[in-house]
Amino acid sequence: MEGIEHRTVEVNGIKMHVAEKGNKQGPVVLFLHGFPELWYSWRHQIASLASLGYRAVAPDLRGYGDTEAPASVSSYTIFHLVGDVVALIDSLGVDQVFLVAHDWGAIIGWYVCLFRPERIKAYVCLSVPFLPRNPKVKPVDGMRALFGDDYYICRFQEPGKMEAEFAKGSPELVIKSMLTSRSSKPPIFPKEGLLSHPRVSSTKALPSWLSQEDITYYASKFEKTGFTGALNFYRNFNLNWELTAAWTGAKIKVPVKFITGDLDTVYTSFGTKQYIESGGFKKDVPNLEEVVIQEGVAHFNNQEAAEEISNHIYDFIKKF
Repeated sequence: MEGIEHRTVEVNGIKMHVAEKGNKQGPVVLFLHGFPELWYSWRHQIASLASLGYRAVAPDLRGYGDTEAPASVSSYTIFHLVGDVVALIDSLGVDQVFLVAHDWGAIIGWYVCLFRPERIKAYVCLSVPFLPRNPKVKPVDGMRALFGDDYYICRFQEPGKMEAEFAKGSPELVIKSMLTSRSSKPPIFPKEGLLSHPRVSSTKALPSWLSQEDITYYASKFEKTGFTGALNFYRNFNLNWELTAAWTGAKIKVPVKFITGDLDTVYTSFGTKQYIESGGFKKDVPNLEEVVIQEGVAHFNNQEAAEEISNHIYDFIKKF
């Protein structure tokens, strides 16, 4: 964590917290985190890329950590989220960045590449592939039909409900249960509440790649903010579908490297494996240059396989 600078920038009408390290004149590598995370998820990659001469920049996304969290659910559409990223790039005083993103950050990353491809030199995407818009089915409706009402994204939809469920435990317990999950099945929450799940335990040993200090840092921020901002991203899935109708069938033209773990639930349960192997992914993303499937690695691969991910990022972006 040494040498990481923290500052607040005004972007798109909100104050955004940004962590950065490295050569101020170096090429910018912009990192976007996922749920339920923070800039901190990129701590290993920030150090690694900064040591190689890059300017590593990682914000807390809208609604997370030390970044402002607007109250309205409709302030978290994909246009708000992409608008924040573009304004952040502008604030850095550069025309283009290398983009690296994971989970929800990855979804935002795809839309940045779709809406403003000229701002992205290359994109290293972790876990969540491009999700082409199906004009016939709203995303949450499709997930409900596929996985039922207790699928986690379906359970996240009603404002206040999941917050109340999380509040039955501590932020530390919620964060720990999610970050340490090794299940490759679709995340289905028990009807009696997430924290009643047998794998949710405060005494469960942490894996070697995650320390108590890490968990405490995440928890300290979510204790302050709550989970509403983070959950509001999910509450806009169907609205985003409506707003992005004009991009149905649009392709991603940016050079891309995609990395996922073979135990990642997004890879195993979302049709991702088939989408990659059938050539559908390459069709939608013509400049998809590499797909890496990490053996024995689960969803949070930027933390679990930190060094490997840092090497993969550098090996790809050094070509440009």
